[in-house]
Amino acid sequence: MPGFVALAAIWGSSFLFIKVGVEELHPLHLTLYRVATGAVTLLVVLAVLRDRLPREPRVWAHLTVVAAFGVAIPFTLFGYGEQRVESMLAGIWNATTPLIVLPLAVLVFRTERLTVRRAVGLALGFFGVLVVLGVWQGVGGAHFVGQLMCFGAAACYGVAIPYQKKFVAGSSHSGVSLSAAQLLLAVAQLAVVAPLAAGAPPVPTDLSVEVVASVLALGALGTGIAFVINMRNIRVIGASTASTVTYLIPVFAVLIGALVLGERLTWHQPVGALVVLLGVAVSQGLVGRRRPAVPVGVGAPAAPVAEAAAPR
Repeated sequence: MPGFVALAAIWGSSFLFIKVGVEELHPLHLTLYRVATGAVTLLVVLAVLRDRLPREPRVWAHLTVVAAFGVAIPFTLFGYGEQRVESMLAGIWNATTPLIVLPLAVLVFRTERLTVRRAVGLALGFFGVLVVLGVWQGVGGAHFVGQLMCFGAAACYGVAIPYQKKFVAGSSHSGVSLSAAQLLLAVAQLAVVAPLAAGAPPVPTDLSVEVVASVLALGALGTGIAFVINMRNIRVIGASTASTVTYLIPVFAVLIGALVLGERLTWHQPVGALVVLLGVAVSQGLVGRRRPAVPVGVGAPAAPVAEAAAPR
C-alpha cells in the first residue's frame, strides 16, 4: 500500500538528513531542532483532530522516561554515530532494535514470553550483528565507535518500547497525543542538556539551506507526519503487518545513501544486515511456523516510540 512504502521511504531517508545535518550542527543541537519541529507538527495535528495532551501526572512521569530513551538519547546517538559512519550503515543498525526489545521485554518488563523460535531468531540476529561489525578484522577506531553509537541508539529504542507497552500503552489517550507529549518532554530535556554540553545552538539563519531543509524534513516529516501515517497503517492493515516496515527501512537507507551521497558498503555489512533481518523475521514468527502474536516492536529513529508499531 502507498502509506506503507511512503513510511519506509521517510524513515529510511532520515539517516541521509542526519548525515547532512551533523555537517554543520552538533548532534545535540540537531536533535533539539528536529524534536522541536516534530513537536510543533504534532501539536498542529492535535489541534486539527481536536485532541488534547494527557493530563494525568502519572502518564507524564512515564512519558518522561520514554522521551529520554525513545527520542532524546537515540536521536542524539545516531547523530554522533553518523559523524563517523555512513548513513546507510546507520540505517542497518536501526534494524537491530527488535533484537534488543525481545530480551528486555522477556527478562526486565515481562511483557513477552521467550519461546524456542524467538531464541533462535535472537541467536541469528546477534550473529548478524557480529558480521556487520566485521569482528574478525579486529575492533577499534572511529568507524567502530560510530557503529557502537548507532547500536546504542537501537538499544535505547529497545528500552523505550517495552517500557511504554508496560506503563503507558493501557492509557485512554490517542497515539498522537502520547507522541506529542513525548516530543514536548524531549524538547525540555534537550533544552537543558544541549547548552551545557554543546553551547548555545546556532541561529537557523546562520545555517545552509541544505541543513535547514534537513532539519525540517527530520522534524516535520520523519518525527511528525510519519507518525500519523504509521498510525493510519496500523488501522488499515493491522499492527503486525504495519510493523514489517522495519524490513524496508534499511533498504531505503542504503539506496538513498548510495544514490545521493555516493556511499559504499563492504561486503560483510549488507550480508550481516540480511542475517539480522532473518533473525528478526524468525523471532517475530514471519519465517518457519507462524503463530498469531503481537510484535515486540521495531526501531526507527524517525519517530517517537509508539505502541504496537515498530519504529517505535
